[in-house]
Amino acid sequence: MSKIQVTENGTRKQAIIQQAAGLFRQKGFAGSSMRELAERIGVEAPSLYNHIGSKNELLENICFSVANQFMAQLERIEADGFSAIQQLEQVLRFHIHMMVHAYDEVFVANHEWKQLKQPFLSDFLQQRKNYEQRLITMVQAGIAQGLIKPVQPQIAVLTILSAVRGLEFWQGQKNSIHWDELENNMVDHLLNGLVQ
Repeated sequence: MSKIQVTENGTRKQAIIQQAAGLFRQKGFAGSSMRELAERIGVEAPSLYNHIGSKNELLENICFSVANQFMAQLERIEADGFSAIQQLEQVLRFHIHMMVHAYDEVFVANHEWKQLKQPFLSDFLQQRKNYEQRLITMVQAGIAQGLIKPVQPQIAVLTILSAVRGLEFWQGQKNSIHWDELENNMVDHLLNGLVQ
């Protein structure tokens, strides 16, 4: 069997996590096994444990990697000094970018987080709640600045996040619509509905 391939800018562990995300997306966390992952990578199953402790650890790595990337980008956007509507545009573009370029990982974080064990489940839910609250605060600031219609901020955030999550359905049609065209159209449709 071949050795585990190292990712361009990563480690063997990162390569395993990336393959696990694809497997979990296709078969679900509960329906996937370490043996199947080993076959996908091209190694003996016991050698996986040289790099990763368990299937649960793989799920933790995937979910928190995605959550941490979103939070880090949000913090960068908040620190840039842009208006609330410009911040929302940057957030939206990053969500679309992640759905296009890290689809397996985002899909798993969106669908398989319920399989996390405590205390990771509570930590993940708290991080997600904090993220959504900061987006709500961003919308509230836009309303206060007169840049966003006086909408219900929670509904605006739910609409944006739901729209981006809907890109799961686009994955089957991505050959007919280039992702940058998709991104620009989504940003236009979603934000022009908010701008005064």
